[in-house]
Amino acid sequence: MGIVFVPVIAGLGTAQPPSASQDELWEGFFSRHFTGTTRSLAQRIFANSGVTRRQAAVNPLLEDVSDWPTERRMRRYQVEALPLGKEAVGRALTAAGLSAGDIGLFIVCSCTGYATPGLDILLARDLGMAADTQRMFIGHMGCYAALPGLGAASDFVTARGRPALLLCAELTSLHIQPSSARVDTQQIVSHALFSDAAVAAVVMPGGSGYAVREVTAVTDTSTADHMTWDVTDAGFRMGLSPKVPQVLSRHVRGLVDDLLARHGITSSEVDGWAVHPGGPRILNVVERELALPPLGLAASRATLDEHGNCSSPTVLLILDRLGRATPAARRIVMLAFGPGLTLYAALLDRQD
Repeated sequence: MGIVFVPVIAGLGTAQPPSASQDELWEGFFSRHFTGTTRSLAQRIFANSGVTRRQAAVNPLLEDVSDWPTERRMRRYQVEALPLGKEAVGRALTAAGLSAGDIGLFIVCSCTGYATPGLDILLARDLGMAADTQRMFIGHMGCYAALPGLGAASDFVTARGRPALLLCAELTSLHIQPSSARVDTQQIVSHALFSDAAVAAVVMPGGSGYAVREVTAVTDTSTADHMTWDVTDAGFRMGLSPKVPQVLSRHVRGLVDDLLARHGITSSEVDGWAVHPGGPRILNVVERELALPPLGLAASRATLDEHGNCSSPTVLLILDRLGRATPAARRIVMLAFGPGLTLYAALLDRQD
């Protein structure tokens, strides 16, 4: 019988562009971006977003990209995402005690920019990865992409016994829509929530860190139109139905209960919840459906407050927060949601 390699998250690295307060963003840009009756609605949504600060590689207080064509936005994506991704990857490799040449598989998740050669190729080149390093790019999965990425990295580590590297990098600030575009509540919500970040995770065969026990998912394709990310001539446009929390409420308890049951544990034995903060309503629904204690989603709410919704890197930001807490969480459930509608979950436990 061969050696069974346990995939372990051995290092995390985060990188974020400069931040601005939600109030500054409202007063300095969005209060003028939205007009008429839409303005008062937008002001209420911004005030109740659960966000105090956000990060932006292209800060609308300094540079208005809302009228840029998609081609110009994509060129800027490469300029901004490359150094941000390099910073996150460098920190993750240092935390894991590895060099770029040790990586067997490099996975990049991003839905906010596209080009070829992409971040996977350019970063592999600039960081000095080996010529035989395998690469995978995961695009347009949106906010839950980190978890299928983590699943693919874990499967590679288990099968090959070599380290894998996952990078989630999103620049949502490039996709502010023109003031002349059709404005609806969904668009206002996305402008009030989204932020920029890059987070990298090194997955190793064994060792200290968070062992990835399982990654699982459920997709309700009957609600596929509830969350969309459309490529337009003026960047990518978000569609976000107010029915999303209702759909999550139908599926999240079963997904989590089944995951935990397969490992012989209950939710009371989970001391860390990394739940993607799609917004305050999303967190409230998950908290209610899973019957979590009052502080069960404290890390998710704090991440939303300090960083906004960064799309795919967000659950990794929350994982990093849980791992740095005193004491650090020992057993963690990660949850993320996105187009499909899709719910992804992962079970991790800490091993020293």
